[in-house]
Amino acid sequence: MMNSSMTDVAFELLGKKKKPVSFQKLWEEVSQCMGFSEAKAANKIASFYSAIMLDTRFASLDDNKWDLRSRRTYEETHPDTSALMMEDDSEEEMLDEAEYDEDGNPVEKTSLDDSEDSFDE
Repeated sequence: MMNSSMTDVAFELLGKKKKPVSFQKLWEEVSQCMGFSEAKAANKIASFYSAIMLDTRFASLDDNKWDLRSRRTYEETHPDTSALMMEDDSEEEMLDEAEYDEDGNPVEKTSLDDSEDSFDE
């Protein structure tokens, strides 16, 4: 396994297991298989975490447990986003159209129709 990447080793290890494994346990096994010293393992743990987060073969589960995505349902690997609220477009448009003074405070817009001044001679 020395010529394999850390994620390939993790994939092999998880493939042999029947249930999800904590990240820490998985990392301990991967670093042992790779022959890392404690210092090298400490330097590579963040890279490994990033790599498995980006690798579509893996599924991040609750309690920082990991499993193979192929053993998981769609619902288990994709959070439900239907409850998320989106900002109202009309409110966003109003914010975009607002005018601000030099101190960054909003300034009320005035209309020429409100003015009592007349330009007639």
